[in-house]
Amino acid sequence: MTAAADGRGLGGEELAQLIDSMLRDVPDFPLPGVLFKDIAPLLADAAAFNACIDAFADLPAAFEADLIAGVEARGFVVAAAVARAVDAGVVPVRKAGKLPPPTVSARYELEYGSAEIEVPVGLLEGKRVYLVDDVLATGGTLAATIELLTRAGATITGVGVLVELSFLNGRQRLEGQDLTSLLVL
Repeated sequence: MTAAADGRGLGGEELAQLIDSMLRDVPDFPLPGVLFKDIAPLLADAAAFNACIDAFADLPAAFEADLIAGVEARGFVVAAAVARAVDAGVVPVRKAGKLPPPTVSARYELEYGSAEIEVPVGLLEGKRVYLVDDVLATGGTLAATIELLTRAGATITGVGVLVELSFLNGRQRLEGQDLTSLLVL
């Protein structure tokens, strides 16, 4: 699937509308000119959050994974819930310096700066990993995460995001990946 997914009891369009209704726009955060999509209201609503997790758990790419990876910090929440739903382990993709050594790291550019992420050495070798995050913007974070997980020995089964900001063309940086966005804006 490459657009909206179907969740249990909710059609793709109905789920997309629910997610959209739960987002809070925060202008000029973290920098002037950036419109931040806050998913906190979605996470705080049990029915909406469960519908999103169910939608990801219904995907073969998630169900066939050994591990669900989530990108710091909102991606952790989604990854842990999806991992529980599909009976998989969870692996955090952390900001540099937050994990004990040894780690594997990747540096990448954001739309408003640069960052570095890392994962533990030895945890991913030979594992099938489904990657989730909250928002796909320019694709820099997810592209770097895919490269990092692959270098650490994982095979990526797919990528899922709650919200895709299509006007930023992040999907292009993830070409070749099985990408599911529950809401495309």
